[in-house]
Amino acid sequence: MIDAREYAAFFDREYLTSYVRDGGAAVKFVVAPSEGAADAFRAAVHSAAEAAGYQPARVDAAATRMHMMDQVFFDVARQVDWDGLAATAVRRALAATAHPVPEGSENVTAEAVAAAYGVDVGELSRDVNRQLQHDVHRDYAMIGEFRTAMLRLCQAQLHTGQVTDAEHAAVLAWLTGELRQISVLRSAMIFRRIGRHNGRQMLFSLSHWLAANGRAGLVLELDIRRLGFARRPRPEERSGVYYTRAALIDAYELLRQLVDNTDELSNCCVVVIAAPELVTDASRGLDAYQALKLRIFDEVRDRNRDNPYSSLVRLGGEAA
Repeated sequence: MIDAREYAAFFDREYLTSYVRDGGAAVKFVVAPSEGAADAFRAAVHSAAEAAGYQPARVDAAATRMHMMDQVFFDVARQVDWDGLAATAVRRALAATAHPVPEGSENVTAEAVAAAYGVDVGELSRDVNRQLQHDVHRDYAMIGEFRTAMLRLCQAQLHTGQVTDAEHAAVLAWLTGELRQISVLRSAMIFRRIGRHNGRQMLFSLSHWLAANGRAGLVLELDIRRLGFARRPRPEERSGVYYTRAALIDAYELLRQLVDNTDELSNCCVVVIAAPELVTDASRGLDAYQALKLRIFDEVRDRNRDNPYSSLVRLGGEAA
């Protein structure tokens, strides 16, 4: 087993500050010997991610239906400063049109920037919108609905009336799974809900959007320890989400898809925190879903020294 403290430092050095920052992607399964070790390692990764400029996000299978990709995305989306990212994109577009936001100013509205340069606000808005079309709506590393949503959030930052407050709020609600009627987004040219069919592409688009707007990328922690609960406790002792056998298999399939799709990901590291039962429980561990096991399980390995580059890492000791 790898010392948890050493692995946390290794993970930061080999993945966060180099490979993933440079556009790479990885999915790492970390088996912690105890709940305390898991929580400590998670805290170490969270701190390292923040220090390296990433957007950290945590999804706990006990609170979120881990077997549904759209629910995972919604949970991540609630942890993202969407307007802050849009403001960064607008700043970049203004700079590209030779009208950078004056130093020390936080106001990115078209009116404020036009006043600072003594130019017509209508002409400035026209130039910036053209630049945003190029920078955002034609960035095909992101799927269509995501590009449209980000363009609307950017246009809302300009305060030109092109995007109303109601549309802005609806886009944010759509991203976080809180929108009741998709019809309110027709005027914003968004016609489909986020669901299991496109949740993974939305997550991939988010990691690219973060990297394009000043962040190093996305560090996503998936805590799957709840998947090991074979039976629900008594009603008065229940808390959060519990998983049937079918839901367990769906959750493992979601993880398998993330592993297989790392070539489509950029600037993203997924850390899956698991209990020892992941590799020892024949009923609810990796043996329950061979498609995932064959991708991450190290059948042949040194018994005395683990490979820190392996997809599956077994921790020993506490992380700091």
